[in-house]
Amino acid sequence: MTTALITGASSGIGAIYADRLAARGEDLILVARNATRLEAIADKLKTRYGVRVSTIAADLASAGGLSAVESVLKTDETIATLVNNAGFGSAAPLVSADVDEMQNMVAINVTAPMRLAYAAVPAFRARGTGTIINISSIVAIGPEVLNGVYGGTKAFILAFSHSLRKELEDTGVRVQVVLPGATGTEFWDIAGLPVRNLPEEWVMTADDLVDAALMGLDRGEYATIPSLLEAGQWDAWEAARATMMPHLSSAVVAERYRQQIEA
Repeated sequence: MTTALITGASSGIGAIYADRLAARGEDLILVARNATRLEAIADKLKTRYGVRVSTIAADLASAGGLSAVESVLKTDETIATLVNNAGFGSAAPLVSADVDEMQNMVAINVTAPMRLAYAAVPAFRARGTGTIINISSIVAIGPEVLNGVYGGTKAFILAFSHSLRKELEDTGVRVQVVLPGATGTEFWDIAGLPVRNLPEEWVMTADDLVDAALMGLDRGEYATIPSLLEAGQWDAWEAARATMMPHLSSAVVAERYRQQIEA
């Protein structure tokens, strides 16, 4: 029996991942700050699916909380899946957002998933199997849509996942990055823009989001954007990036700048 460790598992997308992975027979380790919510979800899943569920009440913005989860990832040999889901956002303009809150966002959205991946990957590689699911956002592609720090943190997750995927090729360890659009969770209340203020046609349910993401995982997708109707648009974006890659570094200044330098 294998185990999935899911962060941000007390509500929203993380709680749905817990339900769906338990339904697939995975034992679970659920991580979040709210111990009461975690225990309620754990009891429900144990009863419904007959799996083992343990909980870690931890604040991933704190060194102690993060260290506790890292230790489990390094020592529990049954863990085969890490779902890096914990995070929060903001709709506040960058210049009016509280900078300490933005720093906390970076700790949760960037430092925590980075360190947890570092904790999980060596064991996964040694066993030749494992899955890392990183929850990013469509703002990784369009960071101007919401708060700039939030967009930056999710762009980090996308870039980090790109690098992990390349580094872990042919090791048996899979990496999937999921880019949700607007999803009907508590995220929007915390971000300061209640979901009722968004057009209904923009907002996907968390159930549909996770079901689509897991379907993408089953199909071997690296990047899954459940709300993107034309998959070819992602392919075109990736192709444009790949086209530029060999030409991004040169000892020669581009012609369009050379005349200004010589003038």
